[in-house]
Amino acid sequence: MSVLSQFKVQVFGASTDPVELNRQFAEKGKYPFPLLSDPEKGFAKAWGVLNEANGFARRWTYIIDDQGVIRHIDQAVKPGSHGKDLAARLQELGIPKK
Repeated sequence: MSVLSQFKVQVFGASTDPVELNRQFAEKGKYPFPLLSDPEKGFAKAWGVLNEANGFARRWTYIIDDQGVIRHIDQAVKPGSHGKDLAARLQELGIPKK
């Protein structure tokens, strides 16, 4: 988040887990962004991230600009380097810094 905080972006996560599990997960990880719950999986289906075989959402990241246009979808998220990878993509896309 320290790298991403340089950009004019809003970060949030979404999961098919119930609210209470997401709250516990976010507290444990000390995530400084909202983690949304989609236990009915409607959002995950609509965005194409639901893995029908296991019922879980895939780890994809959408970059949506301030006009609501999807500028990039990262379908190969690497948790260990994702913040830095995402910051590099934001830079490439010309997303403004603060």
